[in-house]
Amino acid sequence: MARNQEPSDIMLVGARAHPLRDAYHLLLRMRWPGVLGFIAALFLSLNLIFACVYAVTGGIVGARPGSLRDAFFFSVQTMGTIGYGAMYPSSTAAQTVVVAESVVGLIMTALATGIVFARFSQSTGQLVFSEKASISPMNGVPTLAFRIGNDRSSTVFEAHVRVSLIRTEKTAEGVTFYRLYDLELSRERSPALARSWTVMHPITEKSPMFGASPDSCKADELELAVTVVGTDDISLQPVHGRHRYTTSDIVWGARLADVLSELPDGRMQLDIRKFHELVPTEPTATFPYPKRMRTEQ
Repeated sequence: MARNQEPSDIMLVGARAHPLRDAYHLLLRMRWPGVLGFIAALFLSLNLIFACVYAVTGGIVGARPGSLRDAFFFSVQTMGTIGYGAMYPSSTAAQTVVVAESVVGLIMTALATGIVFARFSQSTGQLVFSEKASISPMNGVPTLAFRIGNDRSSTVFEAHVRVSLIRTEKTAEGVTFYRLYDLELSRERSPALARSWTVMHPITEKSPMFGASPDSCKADELELAVTVVGTDDISLQPVHGRHRYTTSDIVWGARLADVLSELPDGRMQLDIRKFHELVPTEPTATFPYPKRMRTEQ
């Protein structure tokens, strides 16, 4: 199995199913239109089921006998606790169904309220990562670099980033092994993460990437896994993000374009339009990479 596959692309075999728990987490991950659509569909489906029961049992004053339409409207009024009074139960069977529907409606309202509240209470941080990671000389040392930014107007304080390198290796017994290394960063913490933070890893002799090339990275199915955690300064809730860079996402012989510049009047300008932009660099004596080593940007 290729190392650059997403976890969602991997077929999971033998795991126990947890339908209710998995459905709850799925609703928390879904977008708002999907969540609201699911709640509306569930509400209408339950009312349709009870409408069928009312149509069979009868006993609803003001509803035409056997009319599924009238029974559905009565069910909606009952579950929604509207009660116009134009239709009401008169038989024991209908009263029993009303009691059952009231209990179901109460439970559904509680569940829907809990899901909506849980989504509203989630942190609003929106972390973004540069589309490409670059490798270029920095003070004479080959350096891996990429950008992280907060796409919200708030600030993520005490942000902590961790970068792990994953690659395929062969053990002495000839077994394929996916080994994980933690990369040492120039700075792994930021007191205040706003629009842009450049994360750098010097490729020294201690680095697992020392001596690597685009060809060797491709052969080893190299992948970089990035995780960021911090606290939103407005909601005071945890903010986290993750990203991965595969071999095709790493550009050799280029650096991230400068986003911070000084204006003629002395003010500083942060140009977010250059967040993903790369600038070619020239080889140096300590990093004499040929042009053929550069990957397509």
